[in-house]
Amino acid sequence: MTDDTPIRLLLADDHPVVRAGLRAVLETEPGLVVTAEAATAEDAVARAAEGDIDVVLMDLRFGRGMGGAEATARITARPGAPRVLIVTTYDTDADTLHAIEAGATGYLLKDAPPEELAAAVRTAAAGRTTLAPTVADRLMNRLRTPGTSLTRREVEVLTLVADGLSNQAVGARLHLTEGTVKSHLARVFTKLDVDSRTAAVAAATDLGLIRR
Repeated sequence: MTDDTPIRLLLADDHPVVRAGLRAVLETEPGLVVTAEAATAEDAVARAAEGDIDVVLMDLRFGRGMGGAEATARITARPGAPRVLIVTTYDTDADTLHAIEAGATGYLLKDAPPEELAAAVRTAAAGRTTLAPTVADRLMNRLRTPGTSLTRREVEVLTLVADGLSNQAVGARLHLTEGTVKSHLARVFTKLDVDSRTAAVAAATDLGLIRR
């Protein structure tokens, strides 16, 4: 891409007001063009495959159907795929890591200032990573204190516990035995230095490991 070639954008968010706001901000920036919008993750995957998009601005949560992380993985799996910049309200470890593992080039929060959003789009188009400061801080803390990191399965188990499900119900939901659920929780208790389900949920919420 040459310096005078516009960066073509796809806005993927299920809220029309959010898409309109992003469009209003981005279209005032030189060299940025909103080429298309998508109200569902499925539509975003299909539209991104047409070959005329450079950066997808992707929300993580859609009202129904596929989520933003899965859509990101599908988009980035194709040869010559556009970059995906997550723009969302969610900043927990579970959300952040899932999106980055799926292939997202950047991760911003929706309250980012307009100039930060535009800079992140240009950075993503160039193939470089941009992370919201709170997200970057949290990831650095995880690297410094890996003992408090939960696996994706542990996050799934603890999230269901936080929703009030019993070990048996958690197992049924995740297709695990009750014993396996107890083993996951035991490891969570050790990592978080707690001795109860309630304390584990509270600690994980405070650390941003799960969303309540």
